Amino acid sequence: MATDATAVDQIARFAADLTILHDLSSDTAPLLLGVSGGPDSMAMLMLAASAFPGRIAVATVDHGLRPEAADEVRMVAAHCATLGVPHHALRPGEAIAGASIQAQAREVRYALLAEQARAIGAAAILTAHHADDQAETFLMRAARGAGLSGLSGVRARTVIAGVTVLRPLLDWRRAELRRIVRRAEAPFVDDPANHDPRHDRTRFRQLLDGHEWLGVAQLARAAAQLAEADTDLRATVDWLWQERAQIDADNVRIAAADLPRELGRRLARRAIGTVRAAAAIEAPAWNEGGNIEKLLDALAQGSRATQAGVIASVRSGIWRFRPAPPRRTG
Repeated sequence: MATDATAVDQIARFAADLTILHDLSSDTAPLLLGVSGGPDSMAMLMLAASAFPGRIAVATVDHGLRPEAADEVRMVAAHCATLGVPHHALRPGEAIAGASIQAQAREVRYALLAEQARAIGAAAILTAHHADDQAETFLMRAARGAGLSGLSGVRARTVIAGVTVLRPLLDWRRAELRRIVRRAEAPFVDDPANHDPRHDRTRFRQLLDGHEWLGVAQLARAAAQLAEADTDLRATVDWLWQERAQIDADNVRIAAADLPRELGRRLARRAIGTVRAAAAIEAPAWNEGGNIEKLLDALAQGSRATQAGVIASVRSGIWRFRPAPPRRTG
């Protein structure tokens, strides 16, 4: 990467943003960068290689969904060689097929990256999500009626597949990352899926591009503030669970009737998940972020309700959750 004044400032900025998320002074383990070959991840690669020489490795996942992907993996590997950065090409053992291919690909991608991170003893995985991604995610989830957790968007620091994932570029714009790779004359590819109007994200990206008044930076900032609030709520729920929940085999009781609805909502979801796990309930399916408003309404009225194979009832201000009896047949 060039070392003019602008580049020096960008390298220092990247180093500072990453250091906020992870104390690199006390942890000398390598960092594994997930690099697809797009301009965002290639910019992250060049920034990280300059800011932390000798401390990074790169992995590129080929899902086997596009014939061009193999060439893109080779392109990233070749550029890593010029930078003196180790590169690992990853591919799933089984083909991805069926519905929700993008969601499946994401799950497989993180699983492969986590496996590689453990193999090299990496402290964390870095991805190149940026402010524009954050704004798109915020609008997509708002349009679907998401709650606080969903509107929090992409987290700067999280754990996926048992490995810490860091996103140091969430305050960076897509355009400035593209300028970095263009100025350095580094190779990159544009994934055609990013321009496919069949995908929700593409439509919201076009909405943002065509309406500057929406304010990408402001939307990303709102998501970050909601993430802080969500983190505080999660800590509160953890404390309440320890203080108020009683678990007996596959039955859960919680003193939750006097709590605000959002806290009750989160405790109820945790109770449902706990009962399902203890009773090995596989069907019906359960989504931890699913809609449980009717169940909460029933509990508020002193009634019972069934959700995902779990019966919830209330007695003397105590919410009770237990497996629903099997349905009668015949």
